Amino acid sequence: MTPVYASATLLIIAALAVAVLLVLIIVLRMHAFVALVLVSFGTAVAAGVPVADVPTVAIAAFGSTLGTVALLVGLGVMIGRLLEVTGGAQVLADTLVSRFGEKRAPLALGIAALLFGLPIFFDAGLVVFLPIIFSVAKRFGGSVLMYALPAAGAFAAMHAIVPPHPGPVTAATEIDGSIGLTLLVGVVVAVVAWFAGVYAVTLSWLGKIYVPIDDSVLTGGREADTENPPAFAHVLGILLLPLVLIGANTILTTLRANGTIAEEGAWADVLVFVGQTPVALLIALLVATYTLAVRRYSRGEVESLLNDSLGPICAIILITGAGGMFGGVLRYSGIGDALSDSLADLGLPLIVSAFVIATILRVAQGSATVALTTTAGLISAGVAAADPTDLQRVALVLAIAAGATVLSHVNDSGFWLVGRFFGMDVKTTLRTWTVMETTLGVSIFVLSLGLWAVG
Repeated sequence: MTPVYASATLLIIAALAVAVLLVLIIVLRMHAFVALVLVSFGTAVAAGVPVADVPTVAIAAFGSTLGTVALLVGLGVMIGRLLEVTGGAQVLADTLVSRFGEKRAPLALGIAALLFGLPIFFDAGLVVFLPIIFSVAKRFGGSVLMYALPAAGAFAAMHAIVPPHPGPVTAATEIDGSIGLTLLVGVVVAVVAWFAGVYAVTLSWLGKIYVPIDDSVLTGGREADTENPPAFAHVLGILLLPLVLIGANTILTTLRANGTIAEEGAWADVLVFVGQTPVALLIALLVATYTLAVRRYSRGEVESLLNDSLGPICAIILITGAGGMFGGVLRYSGIGDALSDSLADLGLPLIVSAFVIATILRVAQGSATVALTTTAGLISAGVAAADPTDLQRVALVLAIAAGATVLSHVNDSGFWLVGRFFGMDVKTTLRTWTVMETTLGVSIFVLSLGLWAVG
């Protein structure tokens, strides 16, 4: 849609929409799902979307988000339920803690999430890790955030800056950067930024904000089987299965793209298919169902376990979809296009301009991936004119990713996913998740400045 209003007007509309949403949820205690749908419709009308098109635009954005999130969350939470009730999550948690020690339990969770986060998207990785996070948290007590944020932040860091995740791949492509170099440098930057911007901040500050441990989203109140738990290797194998499948997909897709292997081939097609994230999670669920549950429970009990696992996440999925609806309406209204002219020529150093533009787009419309790809397109002409080195192009990708990471708030579906999974209200999520995403993004940006200077 062509923007109806000038950039300043659209920004005011977006700011007012966020303010109204916060008042409805925090002050008036309106249900988040209802408030998001109401504000989405109101924002669309205020931004000049034709009234007859408002429902279509809003529902399309809602459906697009659900198409991405609902399938992954549904499959992931089923795997999580099986790991939880059979004692598998407890086995994995106990092993991690015994290797790292009680004081380093958050570090153990974060390192494991960094490894799993290389090929797995944020949403899928988080839901698979939920039972492990809750098991460790229940063992040591305190705030669930001490264990949740290092893991969630690790997935967020890998998703933001490391190929093969779509944001950094697209950004590197737009500015003619090397995806391979972005991968190598990005992994190092992700680990360092996670340690400084997530782990250290959680231990010193955010983890001390008390949020009670409530794992009912996984267990439905059912106690885990501690008498005959599965072996550690068995549990690890189930978690690694989707990782291996998705990794194979990534490798084959890359080899096809650079011409190393032929575009056509039955065996490669099969591996690419089973390596799609929903398919990989489905396969892992089937393996977990047979090897963990069928041999312990009757088929009726297994069906009941899986069915009951979906009930608690209904609200989470709907609220996440409504958050995507709100962000989608903001994007459709033309905020990105309207801001292009005013942001592309800020008179700032190229790398600072990349960070600022991505930050404004992130805050305005919510989606980190959209902020990444749009910013890369906006600065691509400037990058071509400046002709930076390969390392400096990687630094630009990281700076864009940093801006697209900070200030996750109510128009970001990930904000609602994290908040609801860990039982936080909006105010607490803003005080914790939003702050952590910001410290992570700032850490990435500081490292990108160093790379820019060195390069």
